[in-house]
Amino acid sequence: MKEGKKQASAGAVFRAYFASIRKHPWLLSLIILGSIGIQAATLAAPLYLRTFFNILATTSHPTSDTVHALGGVLAMLTLMYLLEWLSRRVQGQSNNVFSAKVMNDLYSTSFSYLIGHSYNFFISNFAGSLTHKMSKYARSFETLFDSVVVQFVPTFLFVAGAVGVLFWRSHLLGIALGVWAIIFIAFQLFVAHLRQHVRVERAEADTRLTGALADAVSNQSTISLFSGSRYEYTRYMGIVEAWHKATLRSWMTDDWIWAGIGLFMTAIEIGLLYGSAMLWQQGLLTVGDFVLIQAYLLTTFDRLVGINRDLRRFYDAFADAGEMVEILETPHGIQDRAGAKPLSVSSGNVSFDDVGFYFHADRPILGHFTLNLTAHEKVAFVGPSGAGKSTITKLLLRLYDVQSGSIEIDGQNIAAVTQDSLREAIAFVPQEPILFHRSLMENIRYGRRDATDAEVIEAAKQAHCHEFISKLPDGYDTFVGERGIKLSGGERQRVAIARAILKNAPILILDEATSSLDSESEALIQDALRVLMQGKTVIVIAHRLSTIMHMDRIVVMEGGKVIASGTHAELLEEGGLYHKLWSIQAGGFIVDEDETELANEVAKEENSA
Repeated sequence: MKEGKKQASAGAVFRAYFASIRKHPWLLSLIILGSIGIQAATLAAPLYLRTFFNILATTSHPTSDTVHALGGVLAMLTLMYLLEWLSRRVQGQSNNVFSAKVMNDLYSTSFSYLIGHSYNFFISNFAGSLTHKMSKYARSFETLFDSVVVQFVPTFLFVAGAVGVLFWRSHLLGIALGVWAIIFIAFQLFVAHLRQHVRVERAEADTRLTGALADAVSNQSTISLFSGSRYEYTRYMGIVEAWHKATLRSWMTDDWIWAGIGLFMTAIEIGLLYGSAMLWQQGLLTVGDFVLIQAYLLTTFDRLVGINRDLRRFYDAFADAGEMVEILETPHGIQDRAGAKPLSVSSGNVSFDDVGFYFHADRPILGHFTLNLTAHEKVAFVGPSGAGKSTITKLLLRLYDVQSGSIEIDGQNIAAVTQDSLREAIAFVPQEPILFHRSLMENIRYGRRDATDAEVIEAAKQAHCHEFISKLPDGYDTFVGERGIKLSGGERQRVAIARAILKNAPILILDEATSSLDSESEALIQDALRVLMQGKTVIVIAHRLSTIMHMDRIVVMEGGKVIASGTHAELLEEGGLYHKLWSIQAGGFIVDEDETELANEVAKEENSA
């Protein structure tokens, strides 16, 4: 999905909201009843005002009967005002509870669906834009629902009632107001439709603005290190300028629409008053009728002007909601099959059977890749960048689906089991661990969320991060900053290893798990990893060959294919790519005397050659 280029249809937005609305029918019913009560009282009050002023106009000397009649009218008028007040309270309180419940549901359902999207989806979209879209989606409901329930539907009820009452007093006036109202509403809907693309452009510009800001803020250190402040400012201002043009275009369009509305209102105001004066001259209308007509006109003008104002907010909210609904309508890239069962790991055998994978058909990453890992075997993958090593781990974790072939764990195709059960069976320590902006206790406990504090601390000790955590002022309650930025690279790596130790899954993946550690920390971690790897099937991705010398098997990859496989000693004897890589690194990383001697012999052979 390309950023900011898709918009959901009107039907899709309404379907998405209705799925949450229908869960609360009683609250919705109270809101509708309250609205009906408000309009009934608002329509009835001017009728009593008409009677009140007619009594005053036709009475030159007040009598007790006149005063009694006025008192009765005032009592009914008071009753209408109380009915309106009570109806507003019922509608307002019900609407508050209803909107809060629906928005709560929208936040939860949209988060659940969004977070279920594939790894590829998230690396293809700005995190800032996604959070902005999700937030706007829930907030837009409040605007859309209030526009419909508080403005559009009540206006329709009131105008229909006003036309009916005026038609009762004078067919001509009723028809005139009715025709004018239809033309006025049609005009508003027509221009609202015409300006919708302007609204969409503004919503997209707003999303791009948020995404650009989030991208710059999250990469502030890179901007500083590469002296990119001026460049980023110029780039950001270009996006701001695009937002400015889209926003100004939207506002100017609205201004012209308001000009047209002003003409419409002037025309009906003068027309109805003129017609009323003619009818009054003929004795067909009373003074009270003028009060009635003016009260209805003022309320109708206020409601219809409110419709225009709310239409602007309505379409803005609609455009905002459409961006998130498009995401909700985008199928998840990786989905559980119908009837998928949980993975059952009995021993931990892993099998890659004729696996093919590519991002672009003309550039395959893995082609006919076949490899079997027996239970509890420790296998390391080495090779140049782009060989497909990390892709293997992503496919095993099912962050991507294979295009051909299959991957099995204990004879079960991982595409046929649930994703959660698959990933529960695998502990993964990435090359660049990213932590939550939460406490260290919470970050480590993420490996097994029901673990006790004592178990978390024990895992931290085994990963040799208890030492630095204990020295922090808040200890395990220390918050680590966004993405763990307050910790050093090595500290983040050790926290990630502690999390994997706590998880204690039967299959372990280490993707350059010690790459960010200094020599002293690496020595400590190697001890922890040896304990962690006991009784597990282990896959290690490594560039530093000294860290994998004692693996059961080393698989050498190049161009998405296995070109050699064996123990460290066997591969050195064979020569080839592993021999070359080891020769390059031998001076800095050999820790075993026998290996040092073997490396020296290799160097001599190369010199003599």
